[in-house]
Amino acid sequence: MRYLAPILIGCLGAAVLFGLGVWQLQRLDEKLEILAEIEARIAADPVPLPAEPDPEADRFLPVMAEGQFGEEELDVLTSQPPEGAGYRVIAPFETGDGRRILVDRGFIAEEDKGAARPGGETVSLTGNLHWPDETDGFTPEPDEDRGIWFARDVAAMAAELGTEETFVILREPAGTGAPRPIPVGTQGIPNNHLGYAVQWFGLGIVWLGMTALWLWRIRRRTD
Repeated sequence: MRYLAPILIGCLGAAVLFGLGVWQLQRLDEKLEILAEIEARIAADPVPLPAEPDPEADRFLPVMAEGQFGEEELDVLTSQPPEGAGYRVIAPFETGDGRRILVDRGFIAEEDKGAARPGGETVSLTGNLHWPDETDGFTPEPDEDRGIWFARDVAAMAAELGTEETFVILREPAGTGAPRPIPVGTQGIPNNHLGYAVQWFGLGIVWLGMTALWLWRIRRRTD
């Protein structure tokens, strides 16, 4: 009887921990399926820009449009290998039917900030709709004196540049002196389920080891 409680506690605890590990592996399979669906959606053939894009239903939708870039731009501090520090260039784009949208044109090196990126020419662009969620309570306010932003805030940028809150991230260069596009991908979507599974299985093994130690100490006391 003296071994009953340790054995029950050890078995129940291990069952819970190993069960959580199995659950995380199941979540991993589900997440991989979701990522595969997103990747297929990102790479699909582009369609004309929807009249009223929905941030949920149209996220990652490939689109195409024709129009002109404005000369204004907002520069978002970032870093890209192998160039290092630089900026994402966010610019207004006026379509042929008079809409003004936001376009993430891509990356420029730090020393190219302020270089001329002429507007006025009619270009065709191809990209993906997205509404990045990059701001939180710790995100600094834009540095207006230096013209630097620290995150892509679609609502704030749309208000600053006088556009609708439609945000296209280019996957191909567009226009003269075009920055290097940083296409939408699944790299930024967290997928930590395998790591969590390893942790739960590891805790289950430790739990069994501690149970074995507990039983050994009980045996020593009663010998």
